[in-house]
Amino acid sequence: MLIEMIALTGIFSVGYKKFQQQKKKYTKDLLIKQKRQTLELKAKQAEKTEAAITSYAPTRALAITPKDLVMLAGAMGLSAIGLTLYHPLYYLAPPLILYAARKRFFSAYELSKKKQVGIETLSSISVLGAIISQHFFIASLLGFINGFGDFLASRIVDDSQHKLANLFQDMPKAVWLLKEGVEISISLDDVKIDDILVVSAGEIIPADGRIIWGTAEIDEQRFTGESVPVEKTIDDEVFAMTLILSGKIHLKIEKAGSETSAMQIAHILDHTADYKSSTVLEAQALSRQLINPALLVSALTWPIFGFSAAIGVLFLHPKERLQVSAPISLMTYLKQSIDDGILIKDGRSLELLFKVDTIVFDKTGTLTEDKPHVGQVHALANYDDDEVLYYATIAEHKQSHPLAQAIFEEAKKRNIERHEPEHSEFHLGYGVKVTSQGKTILVGSMRFMRAEGMNISEQVQQLQEDARLQGHGIIMVGIDTEVVGAIELLPTIRAEAKATIQALKQLAQIKQTYIISGDHEAPTRKLADELGIDHYFAQTLPQQKAERIENLQQDGAFVCFIGDGINDAIAMKQAQVSISLSGASQLATDTAQVLLLEQGITHLPRLFELAQGFNHHMKRQLSMILAPSMFGMVMIVLAGAGMSAIMLLNMLSLTTTLSYSLIDHPKEKKKVVLSNSEE
Repeated sequence: MLIEMIALTGIFSVGYKKFQQQKKKYTKDLLIKQKRQTLELKAKQAEKTEAAITSYAPTRALAITPKDLVMLAGAMGLSAIGLTLYHPLYYLAPPLILYAARKRFFSAYELSKKKQVGIETLSSISVLGAIISQHFFIASLLGFINGFGDFLASRIVDDSQHKLANLFQDMPKAVWLLKEGVEISISLDDVKIDDILVVSAGEIIPADGRIIWGTAEIDEQRFTGESVPVEKTIDDEVFAMTLILSGKIHLKIEKAGSETSAMQIAHILDHTADYKSSTVLEAQALSRQLINPALLVSALTWPIFGFSAAIGVLFLHPKERLQVSAPISLMTYLKQSIDDGILIKDGRSLELLFKVDTIVFDKTGTLTEDKPHVGQVHALANYDDDEVLYYATIAEHKQSHPLAQAIFEEAKKRNIERHEPEHSEFHLGYGVKVTSQGKTILVGSMRFMRAEGMNISEQVQQLQEDARLQGHGIIMVGIDTEVVGAIELLPTIRAEAKATIQALKQLAQIKQTYIISGDHEAPTRKLADELGIDHYFAQTLPQQKAERIENLQQDGAFVCFIGDGINDAIAMKQAQVSISLSGASQLATDTAQVLLLEQGITHLPRLFELAQGFNHHMKRQLSMILAPSMFGMVMIVLAGAGMSAIMLLNMLSLTTTLSYSLIDHPKEKKKVVLSNSEE
């Protein structure tokens, strides 16, 4: 008898060993699949990859309706009354059970035609076996547990495709075509290569092309991620989905419709294999690996211990306990994350975050604020810094753009009062010209100063070149006929950035950190040094960000990408885990698996703490689920236990596992004050 028990237990343990091998293989395959993904991935490739992922994921065809659950509950009630009060009611239960479980039987039948077995095969045999042996209450109870597990899992486990925002919801329906000197309104769909469009302040550029007339200040943040507007003029390249803040241009179309850079990004997003859309929990994978061992042990048990014991072996399969308790554990951690200001949209992210060893930060909007701040004020001629700033505030008096706000804040810090000019003249795309206190004050770009005939010294030109090399914005201030100063505008580092990064680097799992930016090398390197980030990628176009991530993955890194712009979406799709910030673009928040609900990146250490806690919780829970199954085998072999005793053990195990899922809550958030200030 002891030899038989050892043999049966050994067969049952094969499933767990196979699961461990499959788990390692799956992790390796996941990284390989991500490495294969490139920005040029076509729809056909995406479908193949998605099919491969789907084949690993648990079958989703086992949907059960609330009506079916009510019928199974009714069958339990009828069978219970039939056993205790009025026996004829007992035989009304089987039709209800069979009808409520019809979808499961059908799925098992479809698998059998393909010469395959699955969870549905196991549960169908168990229910039918209980009915054949006239254990109707057990059959209805088993059907209810199976059905409730499927219903609960389908509600909690997020296996839907990422819902990409409509990237082009702000694109104009009609544009102005310049034809023989006349502006004609046409549909955006009718725009062709070499057409000349007229785009004015406040309008979105509808296609890629080059400026052939005019000058404009353009906000390219949605495309490049940089918050400082850029001034563009004749022969400069512009992109679809960018916004003209001031000025007016004639644009010769080079790429229209699906050929624009913005549309190419959308195409890549649409056709990148979305391996993150299916939540494949470790528990579900294990339950699938134990199907064949359970069927084999049941078949061997029948001739030795009888039909009831054989069906009892199938009851020992941990699928129901896994299916019910695992989602509840997941829901507990997801709820805690929301309480902590973190929205985790994909439950599998908690497992993946535990494996992350490389964190890549987008620069603008993630590590820095959207609004710049005044760096250095350069005073020339006979003026001092405060005077330069004072005249700048007069010129910008009625302006509301971020650059003007930065000047106002700096003036406030220096207790410089703002005065309204007597007369102002706003030159679209260039700058501001006002009259005050008998002086003509000009604030704007170098091009504006030249256009107004200002004297520009070599020192001013050098300031302009130095600012360009460092990636800083710079505004010239002129009075009457001379440039008297320049104001540098620098990106504003988030107050919590340095302390947050230090906390992340203290985690044993984090091996390296990166900044990725479209900005120049000098400011990117300076920011990395200031925040203690290990490496950086500078002057990176949106299309290249995913390539950088893929290169890291090919070197063996498990990457978490943190960004907030449309231009970050492809990199988010490429990374194993992606995080977006509150206030980010709609596309970024829809694409990311994790969203920080409060401003800034303060909650990042807490997110990794939750991931660590969840993975330790699941390992303990898995042990609690498997132990009763092994004990049940001992009961069958040594004590001759049948399906009734095994069902009782199953219910006790389910109650214990559920209690653990509900009682073992995530640890409370540590009260840590994050600040960039030094002690």
